[in-house]
Amino acid sequence: MHSGVAKETLFLCLLRLLENLKVGLVREIFASDISGITTDARILVMATGGDFNNPSAVGESMESGVADAGHGHIEKESPTARGGSWEIMRLMPSSLWQGNSVFNSWLVASAAQIGQVLLTLPYSMSQMGYAYGASALILYGALGAWSVYLLVWLYLEFKARTELQGKVRAEGHILQYHEVIGGLIGRWGGKTTYFFVILSLAIASVIQLIASSSDLYYANSNLNKREWQYIVGAVAFLAVFVPDYAHFRSGVAIGILTTTITSLYMFIAALSVGQVAGIRHTGGVSDKVEFLTGATNILFAFGGHGITIEILESMKRPSRFKFVYLAVCFYTLCITLPSTVAVYWAYGDILLKRSNAFSVLPPSRWRTVAILSMVVHQAMGFVVFTHPVFLVCEKAVGVHTKSILRRVLVRLPIVAIMWFLALAVPFFGPINSVMGALLVTSSVYIIPLAAFIITYSTKSARQNSAVQLPLFLPSWSFVFFVNAIIILWIVIVGIGLGGWASITNFVRQINTFGFFDECFQCPSKSK
Repeated sequence: MHSGVAKETLFLCLLRLLENLKVGLVREIFASDISGITTDARILVMATGGDFNNPSAVGESMESGVADAGHGHIEKESPTARGGSWEIMRLMPSSLWQGNSVFNSWLVASAAQIGQVLLTLPYSMSQMGYAYGASALILYGALGAWSVYLLVWLYLEFKARTELQGKVRAEGHILQYHEVIGGLIGRWGGKTTYFFVILSLAIASVIQLIASSSDLYYANSNLNKREWQYIVGAVAFLAVFVPDYAHFRSGVAIGILTTTITSLYMFIAALSVGQVAGIRHTGGVSDKVEFLTGATNILFAFGGHGITIEILESMKRPSRFKFVYLAVCFYTLCITLPSTVAVYWAYGDILLKRSNAFSVLPPSRWRTVAILSMVVHQAMGFVVFTHPVFLVCEKAVGVHTKSILRRVLVRLPIVAIMWFLALAVPFFGPINSVMGALLVTSSVYIIPLAAFIITYSTKSARQNSAVQLPLFLPSWSFVFFVNAIIILWIVIVGIGLGGWASITNFVRQINTFGFFDECFQCPSKSK
């Protein structure tokens, strides 16, 4: 009899324990950094009597706003932070591919910040010299961080104003750069931003394809660049199956790892080889075109924040991204400065004629590993850069809030066009230099700074700002003054002198261009 009572008591204790575990598990799920609820968790809650449609029954509501004590505004989870994942992805642990945390935003931003340009920075330093090259890296890193800081500010201001106006976004609608700018300064601002940002991101996407085939040629020259492009383009179609940045954690993590591997290889290989006999380091100062082209290339290296708004939309706490980008810039400097200086130290002025670091470093198994690592990163970069382009086209057709199958059908032709351009225009590099001097400089530096000045041009706008002036900014006038100086610098150095140098460089190479070239700028093989 005592045995029966003991068993019954044990059974009741187990039931109570399961009940406590149910509530604790659900609360942990909602409080965790994993966006969305997995299928297993849904089944468990329903099986134990929980009501998944009643937030009060499971703990905390995902829709509740979170007050940001530092800025006095309310942040709500963005559309991409709520889940909306595919059934096939629910078979995997969601923490591997999905996330809306500060760390996840750092992964995406860092993966987009530096990629193929890592291989051309030694070339840029050979054009500018040690002192000017390193200074330009630090300067444009600081300007990029400032630009992103104000862009996050504008994003929070836009969200605060739309909430006050009672505007409600459609479920699943993801804000984009041009929508935020247009909502703050007018339709003309939105259309201008739309043109510069989307076109520059589309160009960047095509460049990822061209760069991948070029790098693979250095790894295996048995196939020419056009044949490698067939393979690269076919693989690129997989990008259409990535829903958004919140569902790409593993991809961007791999992208950062591969870039770091390539940087370490460049640094170690250059030091191992040592300086080439009779090497010179003139710095290209005597050639103004070379010097300004190098400066423009470094300016582009910190111009990856054209995707900032989409990253903010994938975050649970978007206001923290302005601090995240400082970490992005620090990471970028850590993987660019040592490798760039080392390669330039070893090869000097030879780099003036050979812009890709892989073309001067000696063939080896480690070089092949580095090449493959960079190709993997470029694949991740293609996904990152094409996502805003996909969104624009999906919104134009009206399927951006529909099922993923409809969105994929819209995305497929976009990738096909990019693949065709990569095949048809293998000399896109010089063209990209010209377009970048005119587009990237405007989209990632001038537009956010000018939009900030216009948005807060009135006293009432400054008094009711969603984000208050921090302690390190003494006044609004100081912010406006800094913005004006940066805009003037970018217009003169980036667009003016950089555009002139890029166009001049383009003209110098025009006789080497050819549509659908089998192997653009490949060394001739001895027969």
